[in-house]
Amino acid sequence: MLALQLLGSLGLLIYGMRMMSEALQKMAGPQLRHILAKMTTNRFTGMLTGTLVTCAVQSSSATTVMTVSFVSAGLLSLAQAISVIMGANIGTTLTAWIMSLGYNVDLTNVVYPSFLIGMVLIYKKRHRYVGDFLFGTAFMFLSLVMLSSAGKAMDLEHNAEVIAFFASFDTSSHLTILAFLAIGTLITCIVQSSAAVMAITILLCSTGVLPIYLGIALVMGENIGTTATANLVALGANTPARRAALAHLLFNVFGVTWVLIVFYPFVNTVCSLVGYDPAVGGQTSLLPVVLAMFHTCFNVINTAILIGLIPQIERVVCWLLPEKGRGVEPEFRLQYIQSNLVQTPEIAVLQAQKETAAFGERVGLMFGMVRRLFSENDAKQFDEQFRQVEREEDNTDKLEIEIARYLEQVSEGHLSDETKQKIRQMMREISELESIGDACYKLARTLERKQEAGKNFTDHQAARLQAMMTLCNDALQQMNVVMHGHRSEHDIRETFRIENDINQLRLQMKTENVEAVNDHEYDYAAGTLYIDMANELEKLGDYVVNVVEARFGK
Repeated sequence: MLALQLLGSLGLLIYGMRMMSEALQKMAGPQLRHILAKMTTNRFTGMLTGTLVTCAVQSSSATTVMTVSFVSAGLLSLAQAISVIMGANIGTTLTAWIMSLGYNVDLTNVVYPSFLIGMVLIYKKRHRYVGDFLFGTAFMFLSLVMLSSAGKAMDLEHNAEVIAFFASFDTSSHLTILAFLAIGTLITCIVQSSAAVMAITILLCSTGVLPIYLGIALVMGENIGTTATANLVALGANTPARRAALAHLLFNVFGVTWVLIVFYPFVNTVCSLVGYDPAVGGQTSLLPVVLAMFHTCFNVINTAILIGLIPQIERVVCWLLPEKGRGVEPEFRLQYIQSNLVQTPEIAVLQAQKETAAFGERVGLMFGMVRRLFSENDAKQFDEQFRQVEREEDNTDKLEIEIARYLEQVSEGHLSDETKQKIRQMMREISELESIGDACYKLARTLERKQEAGKNFTDHQAARLQAMMTLCNDALQQMNVVMHGHRSEHDIRETFRIENDINQLRLQMKTENVEAVNDHEYDYAAGTLYIDMANELEKLGDYVVNVVEARFGK
């Protein structure tokens, strides 16, 4: 039963911290993304940003995965990401201090009011994320109370076998320290939660059975093991994302290396700061504080050493992970979306927005192919250009499916209302963008039919169609401007103005076509091809308006 209580308490701790993290991400929503994106103008603000965000979400893994996602989406440079990751390592030390508090202070006075207030707020739609946060906090504190009581109930300090087991290790040997460091790394990699392993370490040290030197070795292992989350997430991602994750690993490995060199003097100095003497022992109530202090000193000093060497770290990871040759890239690929980076739904929306904007650029380029096809007279060149449009139409179909699939994955997470609305808007955007791709292909097919029939447009027809294509091109350019910026920066009326011009021109063309066919200026078949082109261009303009309206939330 004690073992089940211990495991259950650890499970509750992990769940509570995850609940807190997700609630804060939903409360902050876009603001959290903007903070990470904008407050990284230099290495120091980047470090401060990483520290504050990690203190807020209580998870260095969440901050690191966000950062890797940002690098993957091209929103942060590798140098900016490294500074944020350094800050995340400092921010995560707050967790250790909270845990050490749980072993020295009665947290039940906080737990029950948090549950009560959280329950009330959850049923109030406006404040339900605050309620989720309070529930997560209550679960975390309750788990610490349960861990403390489980530790006391286990009575390990009077268990001769356990004491003899840990006493059998030579704490003055570097080999023993390395062994416990490896154990801490392995357990953290398996559990995927440095907080849970830290809780076990504090529990064992607080009972007095685990010597402080071995406890600190486990903490160092946790620092390496916690990098596994971001590296696993980045495995299938693009090269910049993998470089950011590797930089996190190198940062912590470097820190552990220099601490191992000066291990005993450094640990003794940290112990003296707390007022604990490893040679004398006793005072087990101070050991959780020693672990928290070591964790803080380790990360702060490591950051102080390396923050001036960010360009060098960047060069090292670029050397270890060189960019793949562009020649091996497939014709169709998503530029910003990495499906395995969906671990942070609020951040994943940014990748989808970037990919949707890239989709808009792609259909704009596709329409440019159609315009060149319209002016092409050489049969061989025409056929080659048509095949290119055909391939692009197939790619737009794939893009719609892949982005939609990604958005469906993201929507399965716990999202803020604003993020849910953005996903709905993007679903509509990609559907309309795919329709623009279809319209471009239909225009190309009409031109192919014209060539196969041996028909030619008159100079007046060609001039009218060129004018209409120019308007459609203007509409597409305006659409892409809107998609790359914030909607508050743009005016939807410009898109409506262009659409109105397209509609007016099509009406004129239809009227002129009837008169020209009646006057035998060209035959009915040529007139049909001419109007088919005009109708498809007008539809393309409608799809553009739909995309812009979706972006504006209309």
